[in-house]
Amino acid sequence: MLNPLIINPNHYKMLHQILKKYWGYDQFRPLQEEIAQSVLDGNDTLALLPTGGGKSICFQVPALAQKGMCLVISPLIALMKDQVENLKKRGIKAEAIYSGLSNHEIDRILGNSIHDPEFKFLYVSPERLKTDGFRVNLQQMKITLLAVDEAHCISQWGYDFRPPYLEIAEIRKFFPKVPVLALTATATPEVVNDIQERLHFRKKNVFQKSFRRENLTYFVMHEENKMGRLLRLIEKNPGTGIVYVRNRRRTQEIAEYLQHFKVTADFYHAGLDNDMRDKKQSEWMSGKTQVIVSTNAFGMGIDKPDVRWVVHLDIPDTLEAYFQEAGRGGRDLKPSIAVMLYDNNDIKELKNNLELSFPPITTIRNVYKTLSEHYRIPIGEGENKIVPFDPDKLCKKLKLRPIELINALSFLEKTGVLMLSEDVKKQSTLHFVADEETLRNFYHKNNDKQEFVKLLLRSYGGLFSNYVKISEEEIARRAEMKVDDIEALLLELSKKNIVQYSKRSAKPHILFLQNRVPENYLYFKEEVYKKRKKVAQKRLDSVFHFVENVQTCRSQLLLAYFGETKSEPCGNCDVCRQIHSLKMKRKEQEAIREEIIKYKHLSHKEIIHIVSEQFPEKKVIEVLRQFLEQTS
Repeated sequence: MLNPLIINPNHYKMLHQILKKYWGYDQFRPLQEEIAQSVLDGNDTLALLPTGGGKSICFQVPALAQKGMCLVISPLIALMKDQVENLKKRGIKAEAIYSGLSNHEIDRILGNSIHDPEFKFLYVSPERLKTDGFRVNLQQMKITLLAVDEAHCISQWGYDFRPPYLEIAEIRKFFPKVPVLALTATATPEVVNDIQERLHFRKKNVFQKSFRRENLTYFVMHEENKMGRLLRLIEKNPGTGIVYVRNRRRTQEIAEYLQHFKVTADFYHAGLDNDMRDKKQSEWMSGKTQVIVSTNAFGMGIDKPDVRWVVHLDIPDTLEAYFQEAGRGGRDLKPSIAVMLYDNNDIKELKNNLELSFPPITTIRNVYKTLSEHYRIPIGEGENKIVPFDPDKLCKKLKLRPIELINALSFLEKTGVLMLSEDVKKQSTLHFVADEETLRNFYHKNNDKQEFVKLLLRSYGGLFSNYVKISEEEIARRAEMKVDDIEALLLELSKKNIVQYSKRSAKPHILFLQNRVPENYLYFKEEVYKKRKKVAQKRLDSVFHFVENVQTCRSQLLLAYFGETKSEPCGNCDVCRQIHSLKMKRKEQEAIREEIIKYKHLSHKEIIHIVSEQFPEKKVIEVLRQFLEQTS
């Protein structure tokens, strides 16, 4: 789906000069130039470029070609920081506003975006658009382009719907002539249409690069011994690789397993502190670490070209997620493989997770009521109220498992009732690194800390072998101490190399977006609830179809999912190889049969002796047996 476009000669020269001046490139990647030209012509534009396709260039170059600034809306703080840092290195003025900045810092950035004519890029999260203070400042900015990254988040048909994205269309009324550029790496045809409608495109305008990756070969294998298969795969493919798993604890277990077999491996997940994540990422990027074992937290903004293989030891929830993660292999356009290993338990777990992610409406209403009562919010009040979030206490009160509580809150978030801080889904982690002798010496010198250490060991299992999620609030209750004092003690133990304590970046909180209403008044249309579940089921069925398929090329299946229905088989995936092998087997069997017919007047022993001079004897005997059965 490619939009025909006549290139403006003046724009052509200017765009290429900017690309060369700031990025050092002589040529754009496919579709980048056409997308930039469309934006400069004032057109609302949707750009679909696969992972690694260079989406940021599409708005950064045309923004630099105009006076004024570009407002970039992105849901990923890490990606915002990374892009801002890269722009600053090129001498381009850019800033990002995200949770955790002080009011003074936010005021400084907003002031620069309004008054500094050289200021070019302001990155914000979609949640920021809802605040009155930001909107007041927004109307004073000279915005010439509105860029929406991860635009699939605006679609309720998408796999990562975020209600605050709906606010983007609201702010367009302040800048009626400013074009919007929506960017995403993955979108089905339904999502493509939905994005344009929800962003109020003046007319449909889509640039889509084919999702086909000629150098990337997909394999899916039913495997009971995943670790054995992983080791064999690494032996055959010695280059850099990524192993994706669903569980944080397993990242460390698998990395340690690989290290035991002399593989330079490390683990990565969102529960590690920023310094630790940066260190692990840097060592993998530089080649010091061959294999990184990670949750889906690893990958956004990672642009390592020479990844030779990507392995999924757990089945991803969606084909969109799988395509993005697998697509981190082979960005240098050299041959790479994407391997998914699964067993029957993986299928059962995904089906169970779907049910858990759609708790009964009665449960959602009960969570809302309990939250409101817990924080003493009367009916008719509570809008914009921020409250601390203690999941352990609420789980006990509601008699729910943590995953059930989080899923109920996520559903309330999707209906616009409240908003979860990023840290709601994160917890602090603790891991004991001291051996027995070091611990005894520590007790001898710090007798006052002995009871506290023993309390930690009584409260959580596996602390010596894994990073374990902990709750400072729960520890404080058991120790009859303040939470701040618990955090201070854990930090002290960490400094003395008794433990590795990864503290959550901020205390989790919940923002109530609306005044409280009686729980029975919550807007949960039965058909809307059922529709969302049906959409989620459809996405999951697509994953199962991809995994269990043995008849259609893997690449063709993925491309068809994203709307490319007329692609050719890749010829290299496990399905294509199996089909080719069967064709060759049938062709050989037919040739053997023809030879047998030539000599059918001879004895069976003589036929086998003669035909076996051209073909393997075992195959000749088998075809002869079949021939005799059919002709008897």
